[in-house]
Amino acid sequence: MDRTIRQHLTRRGFLQTGALAGGGLIAATIAACTPSGAAQWSLAPTRPPGAPSASPAATASATPTATPARPTPVPTPAGHDAEAEAVVKRFPEPTDTHGNQPLEPKVDGDWKVFEIDCSAFEWRIDAQKPSVQAVGYNGTWPGPVLRVTEGDKVRAIVTNRLSETTGVHFHGQSVPNPMDGVPFVTQPPIRPGETFVYEFVARPFGSHMYHSHHNATDQVGRGLLGAFIVDPRDRQLRYDVDQDYIWISNDQLGGFTINGKGFPATVPIVAKLGQRVLIRFMNEGVMMHPWHLHGMPMRIVARDGYPLGAAAFTCDTLGVNPGERWDGIVTCDNPGVWAFHCHVLPHAEGAMGMFGMVNALIVEG
Repeated sequence: MDRTIRQHLTRRGFLQTGALAGGGLIAATIAACTPSGAAQWSLAPTRPPGAPSASPAATASATPTATPARPTPVPTPAGHDAEAEAVVKRFPEPTDTHGNQPLEPKVDGDWKVFEIDCSAFEWRIDAQKPSVQAVGYNGTWPGPVLRVTEGDKVRAIVTNRLSETTGVHFHGQSVPNPMDGVPFVTQPPIRPGETFVYEFVARPFGSHMYHSHHNATDQVGRGLLGAFIVDPRDRQLRYDVDQDYIWISNDQLGGFTINGKGFPATVPIVAKLGQRVLIRFMNEGVMMHPWHLHGMPMRIVARDGYPLGAAAFTCDTLGVNPGERWDGIVTCDNPGVWAFHCHVLPHAEGAMGMFGMVNALIVEG
């Protein structure tokens, strides 16, 4: 057989097999996520309606180039469709506690004061799975959102209620050296029962984080992390959006998570048609995650808190490396329920359906 024909058949066979294997999941997902009263979708037929089937004689006389042999379908695992449909129907499944709750600072003269406890607790990543032994700030994973304005004087009073030492690093902030939160480099470790006070002026503005910098692979991997948002002092530099959504990924304790939850317990973004939604992507894990939004693009306007200006770009898939923060704005101009997931597919979907780093953008038309 000619090499070109052989390559054509191999590629075609792969694509057809993939379509057959994934069709059940696609159909189940669309059916489960379509709002009541909306048009129902089905998979496209393999040939145009009304087109005659090829006769055996025609098939026998056709050349391999004109009519490649159809590959034998690879069967999906037993129970695939039922499991895939069941997990989608559970979404969004509520759990008892969620992180990313705003923490209002106390005011002490010119200082904005945040009181933060480091502690261990049980955490539900999925309502139908056993809880995991997490650590975090103020009893949640992620910890509370600390939000200030550029130029504010920040005092973070951190009390260690863990059975191990720790430290807090304000990732992305220009702080005095003793406030950088790296034990044995800029400060002694915070021992169990002790309190350490961090004081600094909030700058630069943008999307930033705070997390452990001591035994960090383990401690951050188990939940010692949170968002630190610094709004620009110049109001003209602030985002003109209808919603502000924080999206923190992690890939250690409990597998692949978004804001401490795995699908179907992830919290969807819900917006009305025409609204502009800001999504602050933050990667606190050890792997790169390319976030892919179905149905509409994202306008990426800042990286690590720094505005991109004329370098802003539009995409539907955004790779976020460990430690990075990207700000993306979605104009919700396409109604429906849209998948929003990591496109390293083993982080989001398996033989028994979707899991882990899967969420949705729901645009109410």
